[in-house]
Amino acid sequence: MERNLFKYIWRHSWRDQVYILAIVLLLQVFYFVSLDLPKRIVNDGIRGEAFKETSVEIPTHLNYSYGPAIHPEMMKPEGKVNTIPFMEISFGPYESIGVPKLTLFSGLMLDQMQYLFALCFAYLFFVVLNGWMKQWVNTEKGRLGERMLRRLRFELYDRILKFPLGHFRKVKQAEIATMIKDEVEPLGGFIGDAFIQPAMLAGQALTALYFIFLQNFYLGALTFAILAVQMAVIPKLRVKVRLLARQRQITARALAGRIAESVDGAIEIHTNDTSNYERADIIDRLGTIFLIRFELYKRKFFVKYLNNMLAATTPFLFYLIGGYLALNGKFDTGSLLAAINAYKDLPDPIKQLIDWDQQRQDVQIKYDQVMEQFNPDGMLPPELQAIDAMQDVDAGTLAASNLAFTDESGARLVEDVSLEIGPDAHVAVIGTGASGKEQLGLLLGRLALPVAGQLKYGEHDLTQLPESVTGRRFAYVGEESYFFPLSLRENLSYGLKHRPVEPARYEGESLRHFERRMREAKRAGNPWLDPGDNWLDLAGAGVADVPELYSRVVTLLKAVEFDEDVYQFGLRGRLDPVRDADIAAEFLEARRSLRERLQRPDVAALVDPFDPARYNKNMTVAENLLFGTAVGPDFAPENLANNEYLRTTLRDLGLGNDLVGMGRKIAETMVEIFADLPPGHPFFEQYAFISFDDLPMYRELIQRTGRLSTEQIQREDRFRFVRLTFPYIEARHRLDLIDTEMEEKLLQGRHALAQNLPENLKKSIEFYDPEAYNSQASVQDNILFGRLVYGQAQAAQKIGRVIAEVLDGMKLRPRVIEVGLDYNVGPGGKRLSTAQRQRASLVRALVKRPRLLILNNSLAVFDDSTQRRLAERVNKIMEGGAMVLITDNVALARLFDRVIIMKEGRVIEQGEVRELDRDGSRFRELVGTVAAAAE
Repeated sequence: MERNLFKYIWRHSWRDQVYILAIVLLLQVFYFVSLDLPKRIVNDGIRGEAFKETSVEIPTHLNYSYGPAIHPEMMKPEGKVNTIPFMEISFGPYESIGVPKLTLFSGLMLDQMQYLFALCFAYLFFVVLNGWMKQWVNTEKGRLGERMLRRLRFELYDRILKFPLGHFRKVKQAEIATMIKDEVEPLGGFIGDAFIQPAMLAGQALTALYFIFLQNFYLGALTFAILAVQMAVIPKLRVKVRLLARQRQITARALAGRIAESVDGAIEIHTNDTSNYERADIIDRLGTIFLIRFELYKRKFFVKYLNNMLAATTPFLFYLIGGYLALNGKFDTGSLLAAINAYKDLPDPIKQLIDWDQQRQDVQIKYDQVMEQFNPDGMLPPELQAIDAMQDVDAGTLAASNLAFTDESGARLVEDVSLEIGPDAHVAVIGTGASGKEQLGLLLGRLALPVAGQLKYGEHDLTQLPESVTGRRFAYVGEESYFFPLSLRENLSYGLKHRPVEPARYEGESLRHFERRMREAKRAGNPWLDPGDNWLDLAGAGVADVPELYSRVVTLLKAVEFDEDVYQFGLRGRLDPVRDADIAAEFLEARRSLRERLQRPDVAALVDPFDPARYNKNMTVAENLLFGTAVGPDFAPENLANNEYLRTTLRDLGLGNDLVGMGRKIAETMVEIFADLPPGHPFFEQYAFISFDDLPMYRELIQRTGRLSTEQIQREDRFRFVRLTFPYIEARHRLDLIDTEMEEKLLQGRHALAQNLPENLKKSIEFYDPEAYNSQASVQDNILFGRLVYGQAQAAQKIGRVIAEVLDGMKLRPRVIEVGLDYNVGPGGKRLSTAQRQRASLVRALVKRPRLLILNNSLAVFDDSTQRRLAERVNKIMEGGAMVLITDNVALARLFDRVIIMKEGRVIEQGEVRELDRDGSRFRELVGTVAAAAE
């Protein structure tokens, strides 16, 4: 990228810059006219100077379109004229070159009153025209700036994708993200101003200054002198301001990186009780930033004061000197008024020019700093990621010759390694301690580049193969895996999204919006890529369609023992019955089949089914009233007490007082139970009505309302009591607050809520229907269609087994797994355990059918028996392809065709297992030691 910001801007936007600059130049002509018109209005329109005989001589330089030209036949005997032309268009005469006067339009003949009105409306026209043109220029330069900012951000992100992997160990991801998001933001505003703003401001200032000189030379010289002081002194005072601004930027970036460290190291902070140390560090950093910013403000506002003072001094001198000249007849009042009016517009562009110069220096510093961070050594050449690069090569032998690799400090981690891995060979790389085997895995996967030696795949130099080949034909799973905050399905198919396979189809307004986006992308220098296209490389996965891909994924999930976890995700997941109507129908059939199974004596008492005509004692009061799931905030648990429709319905049914009384009993019981309990006691979780912090409030509430009847309690206090009743579950909390009569009243409330639901709330609740699938409930809740009975031992496990029997009998387990694939794994895959992430990584690597699979200590999170099972299964899946297992578990070596043993960065033994399995060999020593320990 271009290191000079102005060269970068001009190279990518010179056409737009020239176009807007031409409009800016035209704008100065109209601005000059708008400055001269007030003088014409006063002298010619009001005082009538143009209608006097002495005013016949009009300077050539003022003879523009609307200027007067007096002819002898227009003269009155008393030395005045009745009418003069308005908007005469003429050129010349230019006597020096012998060109006579040329009149294109003789103008409109107007008397003094008409002439005054014409000048006033002309002034209004040019004021409006100037304003509109400035608005257009600002809009266009804003669009230009945003377009260039988009280009810059994309280019910076594009460079991140080309960073050598070792560079990511030197930088903090939060700082890199902050630079692209925040630190280049000011550049976007400046880019549009880089050439246009100084041209427009300088043009406006020079035009006004030239006009003042035309009115009076001394006033012009005075104005120029004061402006010269401003231009010389103010920038020097701002040097320190600029340095402070740079310090502020650096310290703010470091603060962002430090906060990111606290987020990433949250576990270490809590386990080591270092939270107060972290607070101290942040306090110190915030103090440093405060002092920098305060010093910055002091200097910045002093410069602003000085600048404003100089600007305010000039009008005083105008009035003083101009008034003196006017009183002595050396300066007419119209010219004085025009000069003052011109100067009125002069300080602001000068100030903005000084600000622009300050901003120029600031953004150049920001740009330089960003370029330093985004130009590391060893960046990947662009052709390795070109979208039109070759996509395949013949399977070949992976051969390394005298490979060497060093880390950032220069230490040699791999030294003089030579080996060959055939296109169908399965190789185990073992070693103990700092053997260099993990770094060898990075080299073989082309994730690190050797500092010496040669690495070839078939006849090709592996370091020169584009990622369109290595990304398709190689797969790498490291010790830690990253997942994007998307569904598990999207993460598992991520390795198939190399190039657009089929363009998206747009119609109507969507098509117009797409075409506009693509046009803007092209103008901003972004490649023509649409995430809405179909990116799935089904051929790379060896499947014909998406259902077959899903079938392959399910097979791989079973192979890596991840299918049961995804099955559980599916049971807890949700399904859209409109989009997936066939799956929803199958789950409804499973509901009916499960209902029959639940008639068995051993499980019949474990589930309390949903029944519209019966109160469910294992559901909360709120759930019984709604008998459905909330859609949106209206009937969310935290908003129920304030829901006007619910309160009105309960009051009309006479339930309001009952619930207030019930809530008061709950409050009295809880205050009594929790009176002497410390915070965090298990009772607070079991009786989740009142938190420890709310106990004093409810204790005071009970005392205040103790002698009042239910009807006498104030409105807000009634809400507080009713709110306590909603989470109450009779079967769990067992306070004997809901008898048969209360059940009947709550059932009446349930039916009234459903029958009288207003039109605007009908989509806010999805009611439980024995014959319908509830989109807001989980798959398991839809199939179970009831609540587990509280107090039954191992009820969840027993019912889980029954549900599994039903689903397996109906061959619906794959359907549940399909729902489970929509499970969002969270940022970085943090909603998955470490073992789950590694299993998912194996599936992601295997689904694209790689020719070479590298497992770089990726099985280390599992126990020995699991490692062995997974290694055997992956070995079988990779039959016909090459596989490299790098592991600390040397016992796995016997599962492979060949073994490579490393020590201190060198290969000390390699060969087939039967060749190395001999007395005195390093292989026998390592494997034998493990076997002896196992015995």
